[in-house]
Amino acid sequence: MQPNSRAAWKTCLAGMLALSAAMGIGRFAFTPLLPMMLHEGSLDLRMGGWLATANYVGYFIGAMLCAFHRSARTTAMIRAGLVATVLLTLGMGLLHSQPWWLALRLLSGIASAYVFVYTAGWCLQRLTHLQRPELGGVIFCGPGIGIALTGLSTGAMVAANWHAAAGWTLFALLALGLTGLTWRTFGVAPDNANVAHGNQATGIAPDAPLQSEIRQQTLGYGIAGFGYIITATFLPVIARQALPGSAWPDFFWPIFGAGVAIGAFGATRLPVAADQRRLLCLAYLMQAAGILLCIVLPDATGFALGCLLLGLPFTAITLFGMREARRLRGVHASKLMGAMTAAYGIGQIAGPPLATALARGGSFTPSLLVAALSLVAGAALYYRLTIKNPLPGPAAGLNGA
Repeated sequence: MQPNSRAAWKTCLAGMLALSAAMGIGRFAFTPLLPMMLHEGSLDLRMGGWLATANYVGYFIGAMLCAFHRSARTTAMIRAGLVATVLLTLGMGLLHSQPWWLALRLLSGIASAYVFVYTAGWCLQRLTHLQRPELGGVIFCGPGIGIALTGLSTGAMVAANWHAAAGWTLFALLALGLTGLTWRTFGVAPDNANVAHGNQATGIAPDAPLQSEIRQQTLGYGIAGFGYIITATFLPVIARQALPGSAWPDFFWPIFGAGVAIGAFGATRLPVAADQRRLLCLAYLMQAAGILLCIVLPDATGFALGCLLLGLPFTAITLFGMREARRLRGVHASKLMGAMTAAYGIGQIAGPPLATALARGGSFTPSLLVAALSLVAGAALYYRLTIKNPLPGPAAGLNGA
C-alpha cells in the first residue's frame, strides 16, 4: 500500500470511529433506550419527545457555534467533543432526574455537532490533500456502525432484564473505547497545505447567483433533518405499537444502522464528479419511500424494508451535502458546512414536538406522512437546482446519464 493510501485509510477509519461515538452513541443511543425508559416508567412519551428535542437544540447550538466561531485547533476540538460525549453519556446512567437528563441531552447535542463538523471538515480536506477524496463515504459509515451496535446491544439488554441506566453506562464505556482508538490520529498536526479548489478558493464573497444557490442548498439540507427525524426518534416505539408481543421491533433499529453503514460505504463507489444535488434528490426520495412503506405495510416486512430504505441514504446525504458545500465554497467551506448543519438541526428540533402532538390521537401515521411529504419537497428543490444551475464539464454528462 502506498504511503498516501495508508494515510488516507487511517484518516477514514479515525473519522468513522469518531462519528460512531459522537453520532451513533452520543446522539442516537437514546432511540433504542427510549422504550426501556418508557417501560420502567422513568419518563412518558411527552418527556421522551422533549429529551429528543433538547438534544437537537444542542446540535443546532453546536452547529451555529461552528459556523460563526471556527477554531483553528481542529483536532483538539474533535478530542474535546469525544471526551464530552463519553462523560455526558455516562451521566445519563448515573443521574436519575429529568431536569438533569434535559441538560445532559442538550450538552450532548452540542458535543456531537462539534465532533461532526470538525471531523467531517478535517477528514475530507485531508483526503483531498492525499488525493483520495472518493474515500469520504467511509467516514460516514461511523454513525451507522454506532447505531447498529447500540441497537443490537439494547435487544440483548431487554432479554437480560437490564435497566436503561445500565445501558447508558455500557454505551459510555463503548464510546470511551472508540475515542481511545482515534486519539493518536487526532493528535497529529493538521496539514498546512490547503488545496485551492472550488468557486471560493480565494475567499472572495460569492456573487448573487451563487449566494442564492447557497441559500437553497442550506434550506434543502435542513429539510432532510426534519424529514428523517420523526421516524428515527420514535421508530422502536412505532414498531412496538404496530407489532405488540413480536421480537422483530428489537431488530428494526439495527437494520436502520446497518443500512446507514452500507449506504455510506456504497457512496464511495459513486463518481466524485457526479452532480451531488441529483444524488441528494434520489436519496430524499428513497427515504420518503421508506417512511411510506412503514405506513402502508405495517408488518415485519414493511418495517424492515422501510428501515433499510431510510438508513441507506442517511449519512450518504451528509457526504453529498458536504461535498456540495466544498464545491460552492472551496477551502472556505467550513462555515457553510456549519450553517447547513445548523439548518439540519432546526429541522430536527421541529420534528419530535410535532410527532408527539400528532400522536395524541394514538397514531404516528399523520406525523410520518408529513415527514415523507417534506422529503419529497426537498427532492423537488434539489431537482430544480440541477435544472436551473447545471454543472459544467464531466458532471453535466453524468447528470444526463
